[in-house]
Amino acid sequence: MLKSKTFVKKTRSGGVMKVVREHYLRDDIWCGSESCTECKQESPVLQKDACIESNLCSYPHYLIPDTNVVLHQVDVLEEAVIRNVIILQTVLQEVRHRSAPVYKRVKDMIQDKEKHFYTFTNEHHRETFIEREPGESANDRNDRAIRVAAKWYSEHLKGHQPDGDELRVVLLTNDLGNREKAKENNLLVFKCEEYIKSLIANPELVDRLALSSDDQNDITSNKVLFAEHLPLSVIQTGIKNGSLLQGTFRASRDNYLEATVFVHGGGEDATEVLIQGLQNLNRAVHQDVVAVQLLPQSQWVAPSSVILQDEGEAKDENANEEEDKLQPFTAAQKPTGKVVGIIKRNWRPFCGMLNVSQIKESTRHLFTPAERRIPRIRIETRQASALAGQRIMVAIDGWPKHSRYPNGHFVRSLGKAGEKDTEQEVLLLEHDVPHQPFSQAVLSFLPKMPWAITPEDLEKREDLRHLTVCSVDPPGCTDIDDALHCRELEDGTLEVGVHIADVSHFIRPGNALDSEAANRGTTVYLCGRRIDMVPELLSSNLCSLRSNVDRFAFSCIWELNQKSEILKTRFTKSVINSKASLTYAEAQMRIDDSTKNDNITKSLRGLNKLAKILKKRRIENGALTLSSLEVRFHIDSETHDPIDLQAKELLETNSMVEEFMLLANISVAQKIYDEFPDCAMLRKHPAPPPSNYDILHKASKSQNVEIHTDSAKALAYSLDKASVEGFLYFNTLLRILATRCMMQAVYFCSGMDSDFHHYGLASPIYTHFTSPIRRYADIIVHRLLAVAIGADTTYPDLMDKHKQSALSNNLNYRHKMAQYAQRASVAFHTQLFFKSRGILNEEGFVLFVRKNAIIILIPRFGLEGTVFFDTKDKSAPNLVFDEAGPTLKVEQHTFCIFDKVKVTIRLDDTNIQHQKIRMALVDPVIPGVSVLAPDVEPQAKKPKLDC
Repeated sequence: MLKSKTFVKKTRSGGVMKVVREHYLRDDIWCGSESCTECKQESPVLQKDACIESNLCSYPHYLIPDTNVVLHQVDVLEEAVIRNVIILQTVLQEVRHRSAPVYKRVKDMIQDKEKHFYTFTNEHHRETFIEREPGESANDRNDRAIRVAAKWYSEHLKGHQPDGDELRVVLLTNDLGNREKAKENNLLVFKCEEYIKSLIANPELVDRLALSSDDQNDITSNKVLFAEHLPLSVIQTGIKNGSLLQGTFRASRDNYLEATVFVHGGGEDATEVLIQGLQNLNRAVHQDVVAVQLLPQSQWVAPSSVILQDEGEAKDENANEEEDKLQPFTAAQKPTGKVVGIIKRNWRPFCGMLNVSQIKESTRHLFTPAERRIPRIRIETRQASALAGQRIMVAIDGWPKHSRYPNGHFVRSLGKAGEKDTEQEVLLLEHDVPHQPFSQAVLSFLPKMPWAITPEDLEKREDLRHLTVCSVDPPGCTDIDDALHCRELEDGTLEVGVHIADVSHFIRPGNALDSEAANRGTTVYLCGRRIDMVPELLSSNLCSLRSNVDRFAFSCIWELNQKSEILKTRFTKSVINSKASLTYAEAQMRIDDSTKNDNITKSLRGLNKLAKILKKRRIENGALTLSSLEVRFHIDSETHDPIDLQAKELLETNSMVEEFMLLANISVAQKIYDEFPDCAMLRKHPAPPPSNYDILHKASKSQNVEIHTDSAKALAYSLDKASVEGFLYFNTLLRILATRCMMQAVYFCSGMDSDFHHYGLASPIYTHFTSPIRRYADIIVHRLLAVAIGADTTYPDLMDKHKQSALSNNLNYRHKMAQYAQRASVAFHTQLFFKSRGILNEEGFVLFVRKNAIIILIPRFGLEGTVFFDTKDKSAPNLVFDEAGPTLKVEQHTFCIFDKVKVTIRLDDTNIQHQKIRMALVDPVIPGVSVLAPDVEPQAKKPKLDC
């Protein structure tokens, strides 16, 4: 049956266009129940004996939740006990429109055969489709469609099931009007909370219920603590007329009373707005999109130098008690404002631990998130004693203006806090790292084994198996995506090849394998574990350029003269056979061993010689050589605990590989941009704003050294010359600080930007081509390059600059989260390392000075810790902070940046969620001062070069 609707639509040119919409209705859409005698479906989803023990429903029944129940109670619906649920097409479409994450979770439940969730396409069923009535809102029409479908199901099952069966349909809705109209139609209808509380065998399910706005108001005080948020219509008007700014709210890690809003599309004068104080923060949560009103310029302040953590009471009346601790400085003021409305909440389930209330029989408790930038959350649970000491997940339901903290509900337990598996799960969830096993749909697109290169494959590729190609990687590397060769040609020039795993041959655009890789964006390397971007069959086998096996590659081959100048460049799909898989140390030993003169060694020596020239030229052109401490753990093979921790040593061969990866990335970037100026995926590194260098200038001046930062070349030259007699580590510390001043490098689409420059590499154009096994950006670049040289065909999304730009945004997010996850993994393993070490004595350097603390770097362990001086007891020392230095005078001793100190280090695991490494100053000795470093963590940094 076909229903059609015709209407006219005005065109941009002022004309009129006739539009016909057709809607097909069918009468062969099955109900999905195995008890139905009329619908002859082959594989019914809904069970015949659909019983959940309930005080309300003692008979078999199916559930039909409305849209808001699905959106807000998805945590309950995911529980194993909730089965035989009918998800109407109307509901699914609304959920898809309103929340992509919830939609994905619902789709996963529908695909889970054990859940017995059935999608009923009521919008195309002849008996359940309804048209919107004149004057009826879209929401009211959808509510009516849900009731009509529920009525049809109820009558359909009653008339088409064996005699004696009592299978019924229960509509779940929290909307009072919807419930009343459902009862008028003789439907069985309950509030979601009412139904869940009636379940006999699963009382803990009540804890997973999201609180309604009425419930939230019941558990908060009557005192108004925050200003009312402006309605969205007022916010939109304010943004249009410039009285309000829209931006992303980013809470401070160090001070819970402070945040920055990064303004979307703001001018140069207002790209960042500082927010200080609970009232001005006004219930915004990290990563929310908010509306901000600038304060008068007379009220602008500077970021506070106080490190402040929320350790106040849970009482709402204490909301303002710590405002006076901010005491902002008047120097270096920034545009300052207040949050006046929420445009988009970016809440997700948060990991953390429960603070069990000391009030006997209380069901209300505070939850402390693992992420310090998230406020504590008030929840109700009857399982507090069982959840104590557990890592749990909690979701925020809302934040009333009467409450110091947001309200939320318990989602699930992750396991005992402190255990390796639990903590690893927490850090993956907290950093939004997709780590579920690859689905069968994804795995179905893998090559069938055994796999081999065919004669047809060789016809389309250049056979380079005769070349002395080898790979050089860290120890234990199995996902080898790059290999090199160097040989002298007859005319005295040198041929150098960078051969990259041809992952794009195996991952074709648009299939499930490609979509999964695009979503994951990057491989995540944790201590002792790797979360692959692509399945292991590809990452560690068919794509990995292991030695002595034939592999597909994408090769970038240059002809160079003895001065490392490029004479010719060509790109080709190839077949290679690596002659050796070496570690950096093994390659270095070959180069240094004068008795070795085989082809592999000669190739390595040629590469190393050319790389040194390339690096010297890059630095002369203004490329930066910065510094960051990276640590390596030696892991026990049986317990998987760290048994040693040391800073990584970089060899000449590290630099050798980096130089040729950089050269390949630059060569490919220029090629794909020349061919596709509007849709090339490139990578840029913005120059830091001058204010970023303030701390670097202060640190260098404290040692009477001058640093010039007006260009990358000037900075590089200054850093090379910077030295202090008798202070050998000074230059390294200065480069570490310079690294902290840098901006993040990002992917972008060439057609959506005009600034391509890579500041750190001093390159006018750059991309990522050399690691397609672990970076999805490189796969896109491979596809572009393959089309450019005629080795593959294009597809629409590849040439769509808007889709490429959206993809770049996701890749930037995934890359950033992967870095944070790696850092958290290093921090956790460092704590494990110190757990059995007792007290250690170490030397360190003051890296930063704050108003109430100093931040110390321990070079041996790559460890960084915040040491506080403002203790709560009455004998707290006298502190004098000078922002200009910056210096901090503690009693009679003054701390400056780069001061050498001696400390004792030991692990304090009394708070298992935020384990602390206590640092006690040994030298200098300050009488009466006992200092604590609660946030000591090793700084796992990105590679020194962006390759």
